[in-house]
Amino acid sequence: MARKGKHEEHENHERWLVSYADFITLLFAFFVVMYSVSAVNEGKFRVLSDALMAAFRGHPKTMLPIQFGKPARVPFPRPPDPMLRPGPPLSGGPQMSPAPISLPLPVPSAAPQSKLSDRQVATVKQEAAMKQMGDQIEHAMRSLIKAKLIVVRRSSLYLAVEIRASVLFPSGSARLQSDAVPVLAKIAKVLHKFPNPIHVEGFTDNKPIHTLAYPSNWELSAARAVSVVQLFMRAGIDPQRMAAIGLGKYRPVASNGTRIGRNKNRRVVLIVLAHSDSPDMMGIIPQHEHFGAAAAAPAVRNALPQTLPAARSGP
Repeated sequence: MARKGKHEEHENHERWLVSYADFITLLFAFFVVMYSVSAVNEGKFRVLSDALMAAFRGHPKTMLPIQFGKPARVPFPRPPDPMLRPGPPLSGGPQMSPAPISLPLPVPSAAPQSKLSDRQVATVKQEAAMKQMGDQIEHAMRSLIKAKLIVVRRSSLYLAVEIRASVLFPSGSARLQSDAVPVLAKIAKVLHKFPNPIHVEGFTDNKPIHTLAYPSNWELSAARAVSVVQLFMRAGIDPQRMAAIGLGKYRPVASNGTRIGRNKNRRVVLIVLAHSDSPDMMGIIPQHEHFGAAAAAPAVRNALPQTLPAARSGP
């Protein structure tokens, strides 16, 4: 019986790849180690150097490479290290001591404080003074304000005190009544405390007047404003602060077709300016702002003090 021949094993011709792969892996590992050794962490080096100096009591430390034998000559001088400065020599020779690094410390920023300018401070004081003035006038004239014979209006630019002409003057005259003097004296006492400019404006109705003293309502309204200014001047108010203005019949606040409307139009308005550089305030009270209730009504006349005259129908 014939024997089977041995099967010859196939020869592997790619075994060299195993050795090549091992070589490439070792070469890669070698370059990784070389790169890690070449990258020096200065921070860790300084920490290690400080630790060694403390352990060995101040042995010199340096970041320069250690030279064996004679130092090699370099074509350019090495710049001095700003981190090192010469220290006191020891017995072992010259050494370098670390120079302290002064870093700017963050300064805590103070919270911004709101500071008002001089103009803003003056405005605040001015508003407070105007409010105080208005409160004092309203307190002094509370009975006439309640009777709707005096109206006090406030604004950021002025303080207006509107007085019915029937409270101050007889019909067709610019001479103050005896009962009107105490009323104006109380107002003057308040205004004397403040330096604000004062405009006194006189108004009439459209009923014509032809007298030797007052040829028209222009003269009558201006004369009534002057009478109030003269009383204020006698009360001690500086005349340079005041101005008398006559506006006649041309600034009505109500219809002149009725007796009640004419009573509303016959008035004197005291305008106290907030400051000297305020714009022109002549006739500043809008026409739609008037008393709203007739002073000649019987109920209002009964509310008046007995010394005050009733409203008249003349100019």
